[in-house]
Amino acid sequence: MALPKDESPNDGLDAFSEAHPALHPSITSIPVTPGEPNPSDHNNEGPHWSANSYFAPSEEENTYSSPENRPDSPSKAAAGARTGADLLRRLSLIDGSRPEVLDADPRANLKSRRGTSALFDSFSHLSSPQTPWNHTLVGWTGEIKPASDAQSPPASPQIPGSHSTVPISKLVPAPLNRASAPVPVDGSARPQVPSHGEGLRITKADRQRLEKQLLRHDGGKIVPVWLSDELDDENGAICLKDQARWRRYAERELYTLFHYKQHEPTDGRAERKWWTDYYRMNQMFADRILHIYKPGDIVWIHDYHLLLLPSLLRQRIPNIYIGFFLHIPFPSSEFLRCLSRRKEILTGVLGANMIGFQSYSYSRHFSSCCTRILGFDSSSAGVDAYGAHVAVDVFPIGIDATAATQIAYDDHGVEEKIAGIRELYAGKQIIVGRDRLDTVRGVAQKLMAFEMFLERYPEWLGKVVLIQVTSPTSIEEEKEDSGHKISHKISELISKINGLYGSLSYSPVQHYPQYLSREEYFALLRVADVGLITSVRDGMNTTSLEYIVCQRDNHGPLILSEFSGTAGSLSSAIHINPWDLGGVAHAINHALCMSPEAKQHQHKKLFKHVTTKTVQAWSGTYLKRLLINLSSFDQSIATPALDKAKLLSQYRQAKKRLFMFDYDGTLTPIVKDPQAAIPSDRVIRTIKTLASDPRNAVWIISGRDQAFLDEWMGHISELGLSAEHGSFIRQPKTEEWENLTEKTDMGWQKDVMEVFQHYTERTQGSFIERKRIALTWHYRRADPEYGAFQARECKMHLENTVAKKWDVEVMTGKANLEVRPTFVNKGEIVKRLVDEYGHETEDPPEFVLCSGDDFTDEDMFRALLNTKLPQDHIFSVTVGASSKQTLAGWHLLEPSDVISTIGLLNGAAEAGDFGAVAMVDGKIPETGAQGS
Repeated sequence: MALPKDESPNDGLDAFSEAHPALHPSITSIPVTPGEPNPSDHNNEGPHWSANSYFAPSEEENTYSSPENRPDSPSKAAAGARTGADLLRRLSLIDGSRPEVLDADPRANLKSRRGTSALFDSFSHLSSPQTPWNHTLVGWTGEIKPASDAQSPPASPQIPGSHSTVPISKLVPAPLNRASAPVPVDGSARPQVPSHGEGLRITKADRQRLEKQLLRHDGGKIVPVWLSDELDDENGAICLKDQARWRRYAERELYTLFHYKQHEPTDGRAERKWWTDYYRMNQMFADRILHIYKPGDIVWIHDYHLLLLPSLLRQRIPNIYIGFFLHIPFPSSEFLRCLSRRKEILTGVLGANMIGFQSYSYSRHFSSCCTRILGFDSSSAGVDAYGAHVAVDVFPIGIDATAATQIAYDDHGVEEKIAGIRELYAGKQIIVGRDRLDTVRGVAQKLMAFEMFLERYPEWLGKVVLIQVTSPTSIEEEKEDSGHKISHKISELISKINGLYGSLSYSPVQHYPQYLSREEYFALLRVADVGLITSVRDGMNTTSLEYIVCQRDNHGPLILSEFSGTAGSLSSAIHINPWDLGGVAHAINHALCMSPEAKQHQHKKLFKHVTTKTVQAWSGTYLKRLLINLSSFDQSIATPALDKAKLLSQYRQAKKRLFMFDYDGTLTPIVKDPQAAIPSDRVIRTIKTLASDPRNAVWIISGRDQAFLDEWMGHISELGLSAEHGSFIRQPKTEEWENLTEKTDMGWQKDVMEVFQHYTERTQGSFIERKRIALTWHYRRADPEYGAFQARECKMHLENTVAKKWDVEVMTGKANLEVRPTFVNKGEIVKRLVDEYGHETEDPPEFVLCSGDDFTDEDMFRALLNTKLPQDHIFSVTVGASSKQTLAGWHLLEPSDVISTIGLLNGAAEAGDFGAVAMVDGKIPETGAQGS
């Protein structure tokens, strides 16, 4: 999403609004009049998505779907028009359904993906003249198939847009006919999986032609993302192979777990490949976005396919404005802990400035996960991460109520369908359900509850019918595995119910496993007496909202699962627990027995909500809240997650490399007893491997004394050591320590010892560590709150006495206070090492990695910033979950991540880093080893 169209200055704006004109009140007060027909929203002056792309095409649309059948004159188009709106629509079909586009590829048959109509409506709104935004949609082309595919009609890149302004979408080949869409005739047979073969080759000219066509598409500017392994030849052609793999991790791992389902344990090989593809896909999205990005643009990212994208963008543009919205549920921390890549997912999405959810419970789960898994401070307002505040808020999405009303009540085709349905089910109460064939939609629970309803309330036999429409799922795993199980179960339940309670003239359940036409769907919602939604977990259910709009005259009650993402918004609906079959049966009877007055009272509240909280209002509210958060919190101080692909690439190119690591909190975790912080075998092996490369100079710069470093790290002869914050150094391949402070007057230590002793006696669990140069007072074993209080008092005491008498500084560490000479700090040793390794001789290191975790390490980062080394050769990394502000350019979460990163450089990448390796190598690593 680009800058707003209206960029007129305003002297009354604050500092941020001057920098970002989108904060002008004329922009943030986005004009939206929910529920009121706005002709310009649906005319031909602005772009308009197919808001009902879910539905199968109508007979008339099928007639005009091919170029040879389209009207070529106004008179032919007007023939048969029944209303003014119908006439305008027919006239728009003259000479094609959209304006002619120069250089359009006649072979490209663009198709909107089914479903997600609310999101398509938001795209239409943002691209229309009614908003102040210049909107660009960035999306995957979808799974491209050759036109010669014998099993389906010609198909090619569709209009992108599954869930997002930066969406993932997939190609859904149009069925040969409506009856062929849902499930195979032989439900037990798996659908044939086509061989990947050599893939589909697309030339550079083909891609450029389609990109030009999409940039001028009537749905607004579209920029496609081409997901491929690499260029197929020197002419820029790409080869698309196994295109479904780009969404496997999202749909098999994330979608499943986010809906509270777990897989059986596996050896993890397939998951590692899926994760690598997921990382690479997000990286390719980032590349495409940054190709068109301009300073001041806002990037609005949608849904679980792109959870890593916020962080990847922030790594490359630290002050970029990013919003993220999740359209599916977010699980509790107990479930998210089961995800092997949980830390990467959370830190990835925390790259956004604001994160939106469908309901409050989902936002609460997210904040809780950030605290329990990452250790970040959080509240209902957001998460404090790496020096910045990430806002977390709730934005229940709506529908285009005006468009739905026009279709439902102004389309003559809907009226014809209504008459047919009423004639078919004359004298019967109609209960309607429409769901996808997913296990989370609760269709089986609905049927079992309906069976119990017929058993408990036999007076309704012959007087009520359940019309259940199920459409094919779009989730890959559901189609391949659970889809067959659930379809069998549904078929068995329907047969059982109709066998027990039906007759030759009456079937209680009417099941339609297919896509409905738009007219059939809205006619069904209008004639219904009860709407029944029993999803066991979902994020957004537009059927419930469309049902309310269609019940404007009938006032039919809505029975809604409390596990639906819309339940919190539709408080006046009849809420049920789909697992409580008896409760659902009772709710059905209650809905059928409600008085007209009660129905009208209930529907009035629901209708007001749906017609005011529209998708247009949702878009405006989200963007306004994002702009307010951008003005309230300085996001430029946020430290992005370490870009491991960039790190690995720069490392491999460099022939002269310098590494500088802190010890406590960087290579090993902080522990209560400092003497217990000994390095593990993994740490020692990893550091030794790194130091053994003759191109690498590796140093540990610690506050520890010489004896400790000698005992645990001294046996690595290639390793350089610096003790007591740079007071002593030991060069590689030597055993002698050099004292850099031997001429310093140490008389200050007596005064400091007296103060430290005073607080040690009054703070149970505290103790004093005496080094040759520095004195440290530790309170790790003390009560945390009281220890921190005493540390503040002690520091104030020292600064008012000893620090005024001697040239020393008092430094606050992690659960300690340290006093040392002012000129002794880690920054000085960093300057010395950079100079020694060729900076002064014009042969500087080509790669520098410096990592630390606390206040004392900021001296190292500051020193590196003041060198003349190219900043893209320097990787300064702060470690830990603290929300502190830092001079480091990157962050890692914990010491184990530091060791994993070093292992990546050593050629022993862990599964979570396979994506970074693949981005550098251009292919998925077969094992964890790759050359350096």
